[in-house]
Amino acid sequence: MTNPLDSWVHELATALGVDASATDVGLLLDLARDAARGVARPAAPLTTFLVGLAAGRAGGDAGAVAEAAATAQRLLAARPEHD
Repeated sequence: MTNPLDSWVHELATALGVDASATDVGLLLDLARDAARGVARPAAPLTTFLVGLAAGRAGGDAGAVAEAAATAQRLLAARPEHD
């Protein structure tokens, strides 16, 4: 049985004309979780959107996604504890 999340990522990536293999689902979900907890819940989709924009500008491959995500993670780690 196919994982519905993996199927969705493949379907959406194909429809958007982007390489699904550049989508590290675990990395992006972890980043969204950290942004939601470290900033505010609405920061999750905004953070992943901005990471996607930055990765696209840098070539859009898996390395560009990882680099953009690492930048976001560094900024999140430097933030004071969120109450």
